[in-house]
Amino acid sequence: DVYKRQDTATEVSLLVLAGGASAFNLPWYAILTLPVLFAAGMCLLDTIDGSFMNFAYDWAFSRPVRKVYYNLTITGLSVAVAVIIGGIELVSILSDQLGWDTGVIGWIGSLDLNSVGFVIVGLFAAVWFAALAIWRFGRIEEKWSAGARPTAAERGR
Repeated sequence: DVYKRQDTATEVSLLVLAGGASAFNLPWYAILTLPVLFAAGMCLLDTIDGSFMNFAYDWAFSRPVRKVYYNLTITGLSVAVAVIIGGIELVSILSDQLGWDTGVIGWIGSLDLNSVGFVIVGLFAAVWFAALAIWRFGRIEEKWSAGARPTAAERGR
């Protein structure tokens, strides 16, 4: 929800800039520069995200043990992010209603959710790096699929 608000705010600000530029009698192609650059950036990032998720899904769904590990990692990460954001929101409401503006509660209540978004992106990267390291060096697939029956796709090889 925070990111959707940021995208909307960015789109509105670009429209305002483009509208303000038209007041100075700029040519139509100069006015369209910012919205086109914004759309190109969104397309690039959505393509990168789609490619990454395609790779992640292909990896995760190739074997049952991988699917369980992937689902546990994603679910745990989603719960952690929900608890972090929900906790910040709850503490900020309590801080406002009770007038606590000092100490840890005051500090948490004054946090900017845009800045917390950067921390969450870092959390995503750290969790994925740790999950990959645990998968690789902990030999999770070897340990948990040793007693499992092979799937139809694996028997066909």
